Parts: sequence; C-alpha cells; structure tokens
Amino acid sequence: MHTAIKTRLVEVVVPVYNEQRALAGSVRRLHAYLTTTFPYGFRITIADNASTDDTWQIATELAGDLTHVRAVHLAEKGRGRALRQVWAASDADVVSYMDVDLSTDLDAFLPLVAPLMSGHSDLAIGTRLARAANVVRGPKREFVSRSYNLLLRSIMGARFSDAQCGFKAARTEVVQALLPAVEDEEWFFDTELLLLAERHGLRIHEVPVDWVDDPDSRVDIVQTARDDLRGMLRVARKTLSGDTQVPVRAQLPVGMARQLPRFAVVGVISTVAYLLLYSLLRLLMPALAANALALLVTAVANTAANRRFTFGVTGTSGALRQQFEGLIAFLVGLALTTGGLALVPSGATHGVELLAVVVANALATLVRFLLLRAWVFNPRRKDAR
Repeated sequence: MHTAIKTRLVEVVVPVYNEQRALAGSVRRLHAYLTTTFPYGFRITIADNASTDDTWQIATELAGDLTHVRAVHLAEKGRGRALRQVWAASDADVVSYMDVDLSTDLDAFLPLVAPLMSGHSDLAIGTRLARAANVVRGPKREFVSRSYNLLLRSIMGARFSDAQCGFKAARTEVVQALLPAVEDEEWFFDTELLLLAERHGLRIHEVPVDWVDDPDSRVDIVQTARDDLRGMLRVARKTLSGDTQVPVRAQLPVGMARQLPRFAVVGVISTVAYLLLYSLLRLLMPALAANALALLVTAVANTAANRRFTFGVTGTSGALRQQFEGLIAFLVGLALTTGGLALVPSGATHGVELLAVVVANALATLVRFLLLRAWVFNPRRKDAR
C-alpha cells in the first residue's frame, strides 16, 4: 500500500528572486521534511526569477546534491510568471508552491495536498485568518492582509478567506485549464487564479496554518497593494463582460456522475406519479391529507427504484431498513411540502396548490438524494451492498 501511494507525484515550486541568503537552508529543510514524512512522491522545483546575486548558482548546486530537486531559470521577474511556467509543463498529479522563507509550518502541507489527491477538492490554500491559525506578524502586515481580503469578499464576492498566503496547491489538470485565462504574472496571480476557479464552481479547500512573518522580506507592500487593486478592477471588468470562460468544470464526487442522471429519471417519474395521485386524492380529502398519502406511496416506490437503479443495490438484505430510513427522507419531504401548502392563501386555485407542492417537492428531492447517497445507500455500510 505504501508503494502504491508513492507513485502519486506532487510538485512543489519555490519561486525565488535574490534569495542567496535563505535558499540553501530552506530547500534542504524542505527536502528533509518531505523525504522523511510525506507519503506521496514529490519533486521540488526552484524557480529563479532572474536573480542578480548568487541565487541561480546555489539553486543548481542544490539540484545536483539533492534527489527530487531541480532548478529552472527565468529571464524575467514575476512570481506568477514562474508558477505559470512550471505548472503549465508539470506532469505531477498535484502542483503547489510555498515561499522560500518557509514561514508556514510544513506540518500543514499534507492536509493541504490530501483533499486534492482524493478528488475531494480542486484547489487548496493555507489561511492565516482562520481561528485555528496561529500567526506571528507585525500590525502593518496584519492590517494590510485583512483589508485586502475584506475587499475581495465585499467587492469581488470571494468566499475564500486568505488570498495572499504563500502556501497553495491545485490538481494539475485543473490549474492547467485555468492558466490561459489568468493574465497577471506577479503577486496578483494567486488571487486571479482563485477568483477564476470560484467563478467556475471549483472547490477550494482551506487549511488553517501556523505562520511566522519573515522580518527580512523584501516585498514592497505599497506597490503590491496598488497592483492588486488594479488586478481586482481588471478581473471585475472581465467578469461583468463574461469574458472569463475556460474549459474546466467542477469534478463530481466518485459515482455521482452515474447516479445523478438515474436519480433524475426516477425523480421525474415519481414526481409525475405524485402529482397525479395528489390530484385524484384531492377530490376525496383535504389538501394536507392528500399530500401526505400521495407522498408516502410515491416515497416507498421511489426508495425501491433508487435502491435498484440509482445505487445498484440488489437482493433483500437491508431492504426493510433502507425503506425505514427512506421514510425519514419522506418526513423531510412531507415537512417541506406541508409548509409549502400552508403558505398558500385560503381560497387559492388548484393550480396554485400544485405550484406550491412542485416547488417544495423539488427542494425535498435534493435533500432526499443527499440522504440516500450519504446515508441510506452509502456503500461503506455493511448491509448497503
């Protein structure tokens, strides 16, 4: 089992510009950590952004001394440019990057990467703004970071919490599909990538990190802030114009791509049967009673049909339990449709009643699918086979 995991590959990019002081120590520390604790295969790529000191020489020496370390030289500066070049050509399962100062605790790296390897998420970021994070930095950087992320959430509608943390990863096929639509080549590159991913419905996993500020950082905060604001305006214009379409979509959880269409077919048939039965029973009894009886009959049939056709469960083992648990989903649907009928004004037409139950039934259907998939017919349960 250990060998099988090692066949998966994670590429860790370390972008550098004039980092002769910190480069060797940080890369050796990162290499030692990944060699001894990381359960996946890895490759460390030092991406030199046109350094003018001895950074490139040190990078090539490290590549010669350490296994799974290589060095790439760029003729122009720009962190985004470096990440784009390495990530676009990568053959790894997951690509990532971290700042050369290793301000983020390396123990957060596996939690960052694991959801991408499992297919649970598409991108992953470290966040210094979560309650569980432990951050040591000066008040100026704290203010700038929180203000920037507040702008992203309020103006751009971003749902991720920390765009600037230099500790990110993504599934390679996802990031390679997004890269052509990302324009920035410097510090706004991360934010633009995340905004684009979020707009296309991709899942972004967040990991609270322990982070210690590097007092020797040479990032120009004021200039970076100006560039970021310009980037936000550019992305906002593109979003409003609809000019950000890329050939990528969110990956469905394993099995769901097959289950959803089948569940939809069963759901359509069940809904039609429910509406017909409700209309017939409505001639004989009050709306609430007709709704309850029609929903109960179709719920039993729906559970049986989904058991066989949607989730592939055959045989009689567990059938009674599954029907009983399906009735819990029925109660959820009953509550929703009853609530919908309760909102219909007295004296309303039969068509208004039907519209109310159709809307409520659609919501109940979504809840029902989630309950059936995650609980009633979950394959991890012994008797749900």
